[in-house]
Amino acid sequence: MTAAVTGAIAYGTMNLAMTATPLEMLACGFGIGASATVIQAHAVAMFLPGFWTGRLITRFGALQIIVAGALLNIACVAVAVSGESFAHFVLGLVFLGLGWNFMFTGATSLLAATHAPEERFRAQLLNDLIVFGTVACTAFGSGALHAEAGWAALNLALLPAMAAVVLMLAWRIRRVPAVA
Repeated sequence: MTAAVTGAIAYGTMNLAMTATPLEMLACGFGIGASATVIQAHAVAMFLPGFWTGRLITRFGALQIIVAGALLNIACVAVAVSGESFAHFVLGLVFLGLGWNFMFTGATSLLAATHAPEERFRAQLLNDLIVFGTVACTAFGSGALHAEAGWAALNLALLPAMAAVVLMLAWRIRRVPAVA
């Protein structure tokens, strides 16, 4: 469950903030081209580190990489609520992409490491249902949350989720130190 919840939070919070970013940029007077550039930088930050994230997990452990990802997502929130310049949007979404990469890859690694080979198919199936069900909800809810609560509140909503991941991992490390 730790892996599934972490994966759901990683993907859900990333999707929530990423989906609302072009809306906020348009509200701030930026054009479609500027929004596209920010999303492109975000996509690079999401996937380019994938060439090295596995090595980082091997060296430091999945739980530590997940925590690093949560800290990067917290940095995303700090940047997002501190201003609405083009640089804020780019830097915020780069942090969000890196945070997603570390959290989601760490969660996927944790999922594989905590199940016997005969359990992996069912575990992956349940994991995908939880993760992508969460993504669907955040995709639908992002625009509504942005419209009703605003940009700052939407970003601040990521913080309790990051705290939940860190607390869950701390509990897991205390209970199962060999996996850390």
